[in-house]
Amino acid sequence: MTVKAVLFDFDGTVADTNQLVIDSWQHTYVTLEGEKHPVEKIVKTFGEPLRESMEKAFPDHDTDHVVDIYRDYQLNHDDRDLFMFPGIADLLAGLRNKGYKVGIVTSRTKDTTLRGLEHFGIGGYIDALVTCNDTTRHKPDPEPALIGLRQLDVEACEALFVGDTMFDIRCAHNAGIRAVLVDWSLSVDEDDRQGPDRPEYVIKKADDLYEVLKSC
Repeated sequence: MTVKAVLFDFDGTVADTNQLVIDSWQHTYVTLEGEKHPVEKIVKTFGEPLRESMEKAFPDHDTDHVVDIYRDYQLNHDDRDLFMFPGIADLLAGLRNKGYKVGIVTSRTKDTTLRGLEHFGIGGYIDALVTCNDTTRHKPDPEPALIGLRQLDVEACEALFVGDTMFDIRCAHNAGIRAVLVDWSLSVDEDDRQGPDRPEYVIKKADDLYEVLKSC
């Protein structure tokens, strides 16, 4: 069936938050343990709900306290260190102009996602928004994507899911949606790109998505 809607992850897909996330983690590590950790370890958490990652990383600390340390740092640096990947704003506007519905499905909280959309001035392009506050289960569980489909009133076969982590790809597949990996991903290695959960499509730049849509 013809694609009618595109769901996007936010961090690492729409927003170039990679360095901000890494810096927020390192600040948390230094605050609680007195030293930084390897960046590769942090990148592996990309796409996972923050609370789940913090519970694993700091089992001997109160998770609420750990999350507060992380989020306080991030909120104090968001406006200065939050950027969009090249071409994303034009892509979102173009999709809407062509009649596609557009949704955001993210593991971020609703307030920080809304703040990001406002910061970039792209909230007007978004027809559906699903955050960690809207779900009881999180990526790679299909629930976030299924909620997005319901908000957009489309079937799984009528949508694509664009993301930068295997949490996104598996969430899409678990919901029956074809997955598009952005080539600027830091967390998906070649084994994952060719593995059993590999994405159906990979785009090197934002407007490559139009070619994907033509082939669907």
